[in-house]
Amino acid sequence: MLTPDSSRFWPADQYQEGSNPPSYDKQYVRDYLETLDWNKQAPGPKLPQDIIDKTAANYREAPTRLTGAQKV
Repeated sequence: MLTPDSSRFWPADQYQEGSNPPSYDKQYVRDYLETLDWNKQAPGPKLPQDIIDKTAANYREAPTRLTGAQKV
């Protein structure tokens, strides 16, 4: 199975051509980092817990959405 980071997955019901729909990869973290004023050099900024939690939830949801299987 392809992973959310090796392929781009979006919810079909929210996809619109030319838009940036929610995705099931690390794009959520990238979008957050783009709001910060940093030089994109290591070390990166510390992520707030809510960003970590939302990213983890996206990764957990991806297999469920892709396969239709229930979360365990």
